[in-house]
Amino acid sequence: MGGVSEVMTQTRADDPAALIVAVATRGDRDAFALLFEHFAPRVKSYMLRLGAPPETAEELAQECLLTVWRKATLFDPARAGASTWIFAIARNLRIDAVRRQRRPRFEDDPTDEPAPEPPADAIAFAAERDVRLREAMRELPPDQAEVIRRSFFQDKAHSEIARELSLPLGTVKSRLRLALARLRGLVGDLA
Repeated sequence: MGGVSEVMTQTRADDPAALIVAVATRGDRDAFALLFEHFAPRVKSYMLRLGAPPETAEELAQECLLTVWRKATLFDPARAGASTWIFAIARNLRIDAVRRQRRPRFEDDPTDEPAPEPPADAIAFAAERDVRLREAMRELPPDQAEVIRRSFFQDKAHSEIARELSLPLGTVKSRLRLALARLRGLVGDLA
C-alpha cells in the first residue's frame, strides 16, 4: 500500500491545481503540505527579488500560503494556473506591505488629549473670580460693559464692534481701556 500512496503523492505534487482543488473541496492537509513545501521557498525567493528584507519575505511567503489555504475555494483552474494564482496573491501581499510601510505613522499629539482635571482649589478660585468679575461688570457704565462683552465674551474685533455700535474705532478702544482699568481696580487681586 505504501507504494500506491507514494505514486499518488508524486502525481498530486506534479499538479498544483489538483492540490488546491483538494484543499478547497476536502480541506486536505496533505495536499496543502505539498503546496507549502513546493511554493513557500519560491514565493520567498520572489519576495526577495522584489526587494523585501529576508524576514519580511519569509512572513509574506507564509501569509501567501495561508491565504491559499483560506481562499482555495476561489481558485478556478479554468481562469488561471495554480502558480499564476499563487504568485498573484504573493504580489498583492507585497504591494499591501509596501503601502503600509509608506503610510506615515503619526505620533499621538499631546494637545489632542483632554486637559487634566484642575485641582479643587483652582475650581473654587475660578468660581470666586467669576462671581467677582460679574459684580465688577455691573459697576461699569453700560457703554463700557457693552464693549467688554462684545470684545471678550463674543470675541469680536474692535472694528466689528465699532461698526455694530455705529461708533468711531477710537471711541471703542477708549471705552475698552477705561473699562479694563476700572475692572483691574475692582478685581485686581484675582489676576
